[in-house]
Amino acid sequence: MNRVPWIAAAAALLGASGLGLAEAYAAASGLPAWTADVGARSVPSEGRSFPAVDFGAANDGVTLSTAAIQRAIDACAGAGGGVVTFSPGTYLTGSIYLKSNVHLRVDAGVTLLGVPDDAAYPRLPTRVAGIEMVWPSGLINVDGQTNVKISGAGTIDGQGKFWWDKYRALRKTYEPRGLRWAADYDCERARLIVIYKSADVTLQGLHLRRSGFWTVQVCYDEHVTVDGVTISDNGGPSTDGVDVDSSRRVLVQNCMIENNDDCICIKSGRDFDGLRVARPTEYVVIRGNTTLHGGGIISFGSETSGGIRHIVAYDDTGIGTAEGIRFKSARTRGGYIEDVLIRDVKMQNVPLPFTFTLDWNPAFSYAVIPAGMAAVPDYWKVMATPVEPAARGLCAIRGITIEGVVATGARRIFTAEGLPEKPLENVRWKDITVQARQAGSIEYARDWTMENVRFETSNGEPVSISHCENVPAPVIVKSVSAAGAAGAPSG
Repeated sequence: MNRVPWIAAAAALLGASGLGLAEAYAAASGLPAWTADVGARSVPSEGRSFPAVDFGAANDGVTLSTAAIQRAIDACAGAGGGVVTFSPGTYLTGSIYLKSNVHLRVDAGVTLLGVPDDAAYPRLPTRVAGIEMVWPSGLINVDGQTNVKISGAGTIDGQGKFWWDKYRALRKTYEPRGLRWAADYDCERARLIVIYKSADVTLQGLHLRRSGFWTVQVCYDEHVTVDGVTISDNGGPSTDGVDVDSSRRVLVQNCMIENNDDCICIKSGRDFDGLRVARPTEYVVIRGNTTLHGGGIISFGSETSGGIRHIVAYDDTGIGTAEGIRFKSARTRGGYIEDVLIRDVKMQNVPLPFTFTLDWNPAFSYAVIPAGMAAVPDYWKVMATPVEPAARGLCAIRGITIEGVVATGARRIFTAEGLPEKPLENVRWKDITVQARQAGSIEYARDWTMENVRFETSNGEPVSISHCENVPAPVIVKSVSAAGAAGAPSG
């Protein structure tokens, strides 16, 4: 993004119109006006300091300090708010629960280390991968609170290998029985940070590593900021970076993310249960982030049941990420993805820059309880409840704008597959330059536009366009210098 002219224009608007800085920037940049009203609106006052060591927390990395840290948090909240701090060292802990008006500050030299013990993570009502159910708490929890901050240059380490190994072992027993779809729910893995049914929460500047499951889940929230967070060392399955789940007015910016699944993902519920809740994710800004290893720079879905709308992403970069802009849903999800603006994204060695599918990962997406199994968990029954009529299970993808993207070292530019009964509609492409091995394919799409879209490919062959209506072909130039990435897409 060319910031300098926009800053000058914003300054002019600021002086001439009386707009606030955020509103002036949005107006000058051509972004929707609502983008000026995302993220936390307040942070706790610094107030009194409550050192965790004063409440019995040990910084030796061996002594379990869960209760002591919780005592510090509760005392801080009871005093009307303030800051919970830590002396340098490593603090072994299970689940802790932040309270309104509390700032948990994890400074440089401090590590909060998750204890690898299921019993240390109490099971509470929550939502997991689109289904409401009882599941283990996260390591750090903000549940039903307001005006909370978690920040610092320190580290929160989930010691996730304990849960990664547990999950892989369970998968080996479940898949031969046709239960791939149940594995992620039955294997209860601790998330790192869960922000749930809360408002005005800020997560800033931390190093988050080795999560047992999703790293940061923002679920049923309003006005949340995730800023300048580094996520790394997440080699295990399902270690998503930041998941924004049926939430509103969220800002994700300036993060560096490396993991083993989607890097930044927008979600809104799964199948029958997600359609029952019917809560969209909306008014989300994603800007200035860099993703490395992971499933997708920005992913939408596969949990789409509550709907996803009013999303703006700009100035984001992917380096070696398996996929770039990723849209995924399934035949039983329903919902929609609409009014999405993606602008000024750079991709380097991202094998699949643009992917769309409405029949994603059938072994995971479609829950079928094997015949003869009677004593099953209630959530299995919920997951296996049919979505009726069947047309209600089809996700509508429409009204998407992607512009100002430059990608090099790709393998296959388009992997776009709608459905005969639900084509991909109204996708606008502008100022796109991609260098790749091949152009790829578009199937079951309608009313796309392409303005200044240029692909350089090794073979010079056109995009394969089939079962489409009013979908023009981009310009293809054969280039012997077009390099393809060797990576494989993530599931």
